[in-house]
Amino acid sequence: MDPELPVVRLCVAGMQAEAEGRAEAARDLFQQAWDGARDDYEACIAAHYLARHQDSPAETLRWNQECLDRADRVGDERVRDFYPSLYVNMGNAHRELGQLAVAHRYFAQAAERATVAPEGQYGDWNRFAIAEGLRDTADAAAAEGDEEAGARGGVAEGVERPVRELFLRWCERGDLKALGLMLPAYLGYLGTDEDRVRLRSALHMVHAARWLPEGEQSLLEEAMGAFAVR
Repeated sequence: MDPELPVVRLCVAGMQAEAEGRAEAARDLFQQAWDGARDDYEACIAAHYLARHQDSPAETLRWNQECLDRADRVGDERVRDFYPSLYVNMGNAHRELGQLAVAHRYFAQAAERATVAPEGQYGDWNRFAIAEGLRDTADAAAAEGDEEAGARGGVAEGVERPVRELFLRWCERGDLKALGLMLPAYLGYLGTDEDRVRLRSALHMVHAARWLPEGEQSLLEEAMGAFAVR
């Protein structure tokens, strides 16, 4: 985004007000950005931030829908990187309203666009939010006939169970090294071949280091074996 755009300057000021705990001032700044938007691109930016300061889930959904609609109208490279987070926001809004199957469809769309998000912390945040949304809404989507919902809902049970047991043990004793190697691959798992390779590689790296107790090495082997038979 062009930092010299008046709308962007207002939104940056609004984010600063958020960081300082001045929610009312932030909302006023985002409203000024919306009121001053000159085209769909600027309106998309302002609507994104206004959605964060609504008093009800229904209003949050309305503003997120406005943001998505404006991005669709722009339809060029300026908004290409926006879509993963736009779909995540739509998914979260529908999830908040209890519309879980609808939410799952938006999280699935976000997963399809995940690779266009910028790399780094922002891209990681998107992947983590998408993966969490897919896991939380998979059962509801499957109940409504979405046959692929389970596959999008997280890692296979044969991998999930031993890995979660390992996380509990590592958290209890503060094994930050093991957690640091495994959590990004697990939390950002979207079910793609690339994600499976990333998670399997993380399992192998921790296993090969041989610093874990024997029982945890066995859990790692169980998880790796589940990947091998898929």
